[in-house]
Amino acid sequence: MHSPILVQSEVGRLNTVMVHRPGAELENLMPEYMARQLFDDIPYLVHAREEHDVFSETLRNCGVTVLYLEHLLKEAIESSSCKEELIWEYVREANIQMTGAEQLISEYLSSLPLDTLISTMGGGIRKSQLPSNAKKHLVDYIDDAYPFYVDPMPNLYFTRDPFANVGTGVLISRMQNNVRQRETLFAKYIFKYHPIYRWVRKWHDRTDIHNIEGGDCLVLNASTLAIGISERTSPQAIELVANRLISPQTGITRIIAINIPKIRAFMHLDTVMTMVDVDTFVIHPNILSSLRCFVLKKEEDKLQIEESRLPFVDLMKDALGKNEINLIECGGGGVIDAAREQWNDGANTLAIAPREIITYSRNYVTNRILREKGFTVHEIPSAELSRGRGGPRCMSMPFIREPI
Repeated sequence: MHSPILVQSEVGRLNTVMVHRPGAELENLMPEYMARQLFDDIPYLVHAREEHDVFSETLRNCGVTVLYLEHLLKEAIESSSCKEELIWEYVREANIQMTGAEQLISEYLSSLPLDTLISTMGGGIRKSQLPSNAKKHLVDYIDDAYPFYVDPMPNLYFTRDPFANVGTGVLISRMQNNVRQRETLFAKYIFKYHPIYRWVRKWHDRTDIHNIEGGDCLVLNASTLAIGISERTSPQAIELVANRLISPQTGITRIIAINIPKIRAFMHLDTVMTMVDVDTFVIHPNILSSLRCFVLKKEEDKLQIEESRLPFVDLMKDALGKNEINLIECGGGGVIDAAREQWNDGANTLAIAPREIITYSRNYVTNRILREKGFTVHEIPSAELSRGRGGPRCMSMPFIREPI
């Protein structure tokens, strides 16, 4: 039987991808609590959906099968009758402060049709949605100013982060922020109960104790994985994953850990560099001087870690087995253009195939340079989607890429 997951590169022709069309979770963002939800602005849902629909249609026009997170989760629940189990776990992880409200919320969620249940879980639960007669304890009155029983998950449309498909297996994230950790609950149920994906091997699970997020994982080729040491992925998690992944069975022989600055603009490795060809990266020029890279390998089944003495370009040549590596600077390398376009995810491209990519139209300097170098660039609108600080790669989770 062919594996339903096959990702051995960043640029092999994309066959199947998972996305999430933005929903009510964006309408439950409030200015007072944006930092809590990891947002800098509030997207307008109507236009965000229109932009996302263009993204999905662009993928289809390129011959890609588009799966939706909510559809996969629904199929998993229907095939296994695990609705009540999911509700129990969701409520348990929601950190509900109002005493006794767990039962009220569980009953409310159980009463919903499956489609509505899934969208409600992502959207969060306002206090105004439920009866107000549940107040019995002092804390219930003191906490009344906060308008939610359960926080929304506005980052859901960044499907790259809750898990990462590597080879024929999946790495389910442990997210650094609690507000995003609940997103991985959906991944858990897809890979536990979905009739197609329940058999997929797990390289990392959401219950592992160290943080790692999918946006930090780049599959350079069938034998090499790059993982960012970022504000959201810890070196301990990378070491754990290396111990599990590096083996003759997986074909992975090394992991390159890339230490990047721990700031909001560089939240994941894929916000500062992505691959657009087998030997070419789009990269934010401002980070090159600060990168420290570490190579993790195994000798006699024992993990060996060594800081690379090679310059970044030479390390990538060695990793990819290439005589030359090309770096295309986001924003053309100019200080102002590079900073602006990296903030708007100019370095966060999604490869459809070698030298064929999807980008945000707003990053016109980077897009022009890519076209001048012979790349096919599919631009999508992003006035609203970009407010969440994530680009086309962030919004996509490849399930199958054709081998190179």
